[in-house]
Amino acid sequence: MTDDLLSPVHDEDGAPFWEYAAHGELRIQTCADCSEPRFPPRPCCPHCRSFASEWRPTSGKGRIWSYVVPHPPLLPAYAARAPYHVVVVELAEAPRIRLVGNLVTGPDAPLDSVPSDRVRIGARVQVVFGRDGLPRWVLERP
Repeated sequence: MTDDLLSPVHDEDGAPFWEYAAHGELRIQTCADCSEPRFPPRPCCPHCRSFASEWRPTSGKGRIWSYVVPHPPLLPAYAARAPYHVVVVELAEAPRIRLVGNLVTGPDAPLDSVPSDRVRIGARVQVVFGRDGLPRWVLERP
């Protein structure tokens, strides 16, 4: 990826998510008292109001809950890559947790690497991490 693409914003609550991602791990913030997972990360559990949390590993498996195919006009850095797939993935272990990312054929594959006829709501996906540490998604059955 080039420097002109958008980068994630690292805040205090979400910093551990990005640290684990840089090491190829998908972890989700979970309340240490009531065990409810939460995303996006935040200091207080919305279920029990506890401030205790831990970062639990996930299998990285999920299913496509929704998706969009951006077409130009886009930000200049993305226009040449369009059309590509942005998916909302519902995690297998935590169905209320949904993450946004690109659907690609491999960790460092181009954004437009998956043919549109392969993308379906409900399709099973697995997380992969590129050299840049960003989580992306690949189809379990390409």
